[in-house]
Amino acid sequence: MATFSLRVTFLLVTLFFLPLTAQSAGCDCSEDDSSRNKTEARKLHIIAIVTILSASAVGCAIPALGRWFPAISPEKDYFFLIKAFAAGVILATGFIHILPDAFDKLTSPCLPESPWKDFPFAGFGAMVAALGTLMIDTVATGYFSRRHFKKAAAAVTDVDVEAEREHADHVHMHTHASHGHAHGASMLLNAASTSQLIRNRVISEVLELGIIVHSVIIGMSLGASESPSTIRPLVVALTFHQFFEGLGLGSCIAQAKFRLKSVVTMSIFFSLTTPAGIAIGIGIASSYNENGQTALIVEGLLNSASTGILVYMSLVDLLAEDFMNPRVQNNGKLQLLINIFLLLGAGLMSMLAKWA
Repeated sequence: MATFSLRVTFLLVTLFFLPLTAQSAGCDCSEDDSSRNKTEARKLHIIAIVTILSASAVGCAIPALGRWFPAISPEKDYFFLIKAFAAGVILATGFIHILPDAFDKLTSPCLPESPWKDFPFAGFGAMVAALGTLMIDTVATGYFSRRHFKKAAAAVTDVDVEAEREHADHVHMHTHASHGHAHGASMLLNAASTSQLIRNRVISEVLELGIIVHSVIIGMSLGASESPSTIRPLVVALTFHQFFEGLGLGSCIAQAKFRLKSVVTMSIFFSLTTPAGIAIGIGIASSYNENGQTALIVEGLLNSASTGILVYMSLVDLLAEDFMNPRVQNNGKLQLLINIFLLLGAGLMSMLAKWA
């Protein structure tokens, strides 16, 4: 599943990169050249790549450390607090950081009145993406669950047939019935555990896709800028931004219990997305016009889609599932704490909107 995410994201980056290199004819909304300093901007770009890469990696790695530090493993109550904080961050990222930017770009005066001023494309794109995420979420979960249980049922049937042959002559009827009942109960528990594991894996894959799309976009915007006064606050804000998003993604990856190789692959790929976006932005800076019609439309639509994905994932797959978990419902103190951590995560990420 991790390789699927890599392929899809690479395709999205390619499709996103190509149209942004084209200038839009007939648009007089040009960039302000007065604050440009290419030499200073390149220094800041290098600093941005290093700091954002490091922050992303650390944020994504912290939940994964539960493999070696039991206190923060997904089986502990502390993990609910980490996930609530991370879900608040992701929710604020969608509503406070991405959606307003999508509206700004798709209602820019550089775009023609029709159709961009006649219809709220940013909100529509977010709605379509949220519905699409729901469909992908349910279809993927159902597909992998059915495939797993078909294999498991075939294996269990083979084992039971062999066991019946071996014990047919000397197993008492009552003992055999009791064994069958215990075996059935064990199978039900294993089925429930497996279903939840598959669900967690689908969640982590879809969430990674939504975060990565946004991470590449903000990286390209930073890399294409040659104004030091614009880049400096962005470096600080995006460092914290990517750290918190990494924390949220890392929490889902840890709960999905991927093999170590997949965990490392997904974490590295997430960590590289914004720096890669910065590098792409530097490469297209000479031909990139952030106020060009093509750039505005592509960025606006991708931002709106990313919003829908992140809002759906945070509310449905992260918050609703954990808040209704019996371990939370039966523990008043834990219930209070996860609400506090949720508000804390959403509040801190919202504050960053002042700078990025």
